[in-house]
Amino acid sequence: MRDKRYYVYIVASKSRTLYVGVTGSLMSRILQHKSRESGFTGRYRIDRLVYFESFRYVNNAIARETEIKAWRREKKVALIMANNPTWEDLAGGWGKPAPMRKADSSGLSARSE
Repeated sequence: MRDKRYYVYIVASKSRTLYVGVTGSLMSRILQHKSRESGFTGRYRIDRLVYFESFRYVNNAIARETEIKAWRREKKVALIMANNPTWEDLAGGWGKPAPMRKADSSGLSARSE
């Protein structure tokens, strides 16, 4: 059985407005941000995952989120830049349809065109 993981994450808008959060399900939480379901992040279009950390224990994740939230913006930006200098959306393909594959006569799957 896989251990439960907790995540501290930073999402940003194209204009680099930041939001720091914690979650037990990173993919579903980021998809909520992308669908603009959340108040603040939806209003400011903050939907690009630019940084995250994984934790085994929820109390450690909450403590780290609290620590990062207390930082000045410059320190948060430095954290992102050290790990993701181009501010690439780390969840860019999440929630998009996966390409379909069909099996060939040998039973091996082949990519459909």
